[in-house]
Amino acid sequence: MQSKALTPEQYLTELPEERKEAMNKLRQTIKDNLPKGFEEVMSYGMLGYVVPHSIYPNGYHCNPKLPLPFINLASQKNFIAVYHMGVYANKELLDWFVTEYPKHSKTKIDMGKGCLRFKKMDTIPFEFIGELVAKITVEDWIAQYEKMWKNR
Repeated sequence: MQSKALTPEQYLTELPEERKEAMNKLRQTIKDNLPKGFEEVMSYGMLGYVVPHSIYPNGYHCNPKLPLPFINLASQKNFIAVYHMGVYANKELLDWFVTEYPKHSKTKIDMGKGCLRFKKMDTIPFEFIGELVAKITVEDWIAQYEKMWKNR
């Protein structure tokens, strides 16, 4: 479900009541752990954490007018989703995440290639998500992105 909100604050205000607490806490967790240089924006109708053009002028190869995406956070119809491009692009990070996840949650991991889905708000491992967010710097993400994109 893409939002038409123009700001992260507007996006959060428009959420259903039962999602607001978890989404606000996830947003704060991301912001508290995000390495310097990433910027919070609205991206694809979700909260987005991107490498701004001021750091990476090339932007996103699919649409260079957009900044390079890194993480998105969204309240979908049946779950909250954290889209983490680093997990998608870096097998070592993915393997770490999948191995460590059971130590931080009593529920089975529900994920796609880079999408973590949380159907129950009380099962979100906030601290662990913070660890994940902190693992990749802007410089590391740009290098990984360029390596991945140039090899296609």
